[in-house]
Amino acid sequence: MPRSVNSVASRKRRKKILKAAKGYFGARSNVYTVAKNAVEKAWCYAYRDRRNKKRTFRRLWITRINAATRQEGLSYSKFMHGMKLNNIELNRKVLADLAMNHPDQFKSIVAKVK
Repeated sequence: MPRSVNSVASRKRRKKILKAAKGYFGARSNVYTVAKNAVEKAWCYAYRDRRNKKRTFRRLWITRINAATRQEGLSYSKFMHGMKLNNIELNRKVLADLAMNHPDQFKSIVAKVK
């Protein structure tokens, strides 16, 4: 009885990896074993950096809010504390957008907090 190798599934599995490695440099794009290592590493970086992106954006928003509140004579921490006390529930993303694109509305929020 001949050996069964299921070449259809094997080819599909290899094609999936090589498709993901499209555009990589040199052997990484067309040699399966090298491409597999490169793609697995890339997937690890992608997983890690989806989480890091959230941290980076939060830092950016805090920096923008801090800059805008300091122009109004208030520190970031005092501003956020005042927001809590006045039950104003706007997240940092929205506050940073207001500070950048709608400074007059942001000033009115700072005035309420003061």
